[in-house]
Amino acid sequence: MARVQHLFKQATKVPPKRKGYGFTNKCASLGKEQRARLYIIRRCATMLLCWYIEGDD
Repeated sequence: MARVQHLFKQATKVPPKRKGYGFTNKCASLGKEQRARLYIIRRCATMLLCWYIEGDD
């Protein structure tokens, strides 16, 4: 049983090189999400502004 646990621990270890990539990927993912949110907000603001200007006539 101890041998199986030892093998399981070895199989689940993350190589040292991959540890830094998790943080990098997470930051990149959050950056993309924020850009997408800002894009949507910018589009909505532009649309509302256009409706406001069009209604002034």
